[in-house]
Amino acid sequence: MKKIYTNFKGLFFIKTKIFFDRRGFFKEVFLRKIIKKNLIFGCISKSKIHVLRGIHIQTKNPQLKVLSVLKGKIFDVAIDLRKKSKTFKKVYSTILSDKDGRSLVIPEGFAHGFLSLTNETLIYYLCSKHREEKHEKGILWNDKDIKIKWPVKKPILSKKDKNNLTLKQYLEKYL
Repeated sequence: MKKIYTNFKGLFFIKTKIFFDRRGFFKEVFLRKIIKKNLIFGCISKSKIHVLRGIHIQTKNPQLKVLSVLKGKIFDVAIDLRKKSKTFKKVYSTILSDKDGRSLVIPEGFAHGFLSLTNETLIYYLCSKHREEKHEKGILWNDKDIKIKWPVKKPILSKKDKNNLTLKQYLEKYL
């Protein structure tokens, strides 16, 4: 395992080998000496093509997340909402797949979302804190101030995500 740094402080990839054979594959996701956090919560999401989940953030007890694609491919987005950061309000986006051997480490203070690019996508998350529904907020996926270049113009959204806040509304209310 090795770290691949981005230009956002604390946001990095873990690159691992994937061992494929006729039975399937084996991939390591987490190693404490690379991520020096206590990861206490894990979850899996399954999405069909063009499902957009997010862009979510915990307003209290923010989570560090390690995200790995188990099946499929996603367009992944992280927005730095750490007020004192040099990349405050900036967007980082990337493509992740089950074949590239990368997991993304998203630090506390980032909003996160992704768009499924395949018929079936399975995502595995490891988190440093439990999810607290009452403190989970979202940024509107197509907010004109953020200008994310999503690969799909009409994604499938949950009712909750259709009603997410603009970045301006979020900053006024929570920062």
